[in-house]
Formats: sequence, structure tokens, C-alpha cells
Amino acid sequence: MTDTGNANKARNRQIARNEEAKQVTGSARVSIWAIAVAVIIGGILFTLGWLSLR
Repeated sequence: MTDTGNANKARNRQIARNEEAKQVTGSARVSIWAIAVAVIIGGILFTLGWLSLR
């Protein structure tokens, strides 16, 4: 019984590590998309402002 309990705890720890790695990867991907969208929108707004001043 103790061996089974220890095996389950080890398995649960490994699952938690895997989930954490997936979460970090997902967060990085979302951050990259957010930065890209912000740069594109900023570029559009800058261009529109520059054209309106000309």
C-alpha cells in the first residue's frame, strides 16, 4: 500500500511539472501575440497621425 501511495505521489508530481511547463509555454505564446498586436496597432496609429500632419 505504501509503495502504491508513493508511486501515485511521484506520478502526481510529474504530472504537475508537465502542466506547469505547458502553462509557461502558453503564457509566452500569448505574450508574444499581445506584443505583436500592440506593435501593429501602434504602427497603424503612428502612420495615421503622421499622414494627418502632412
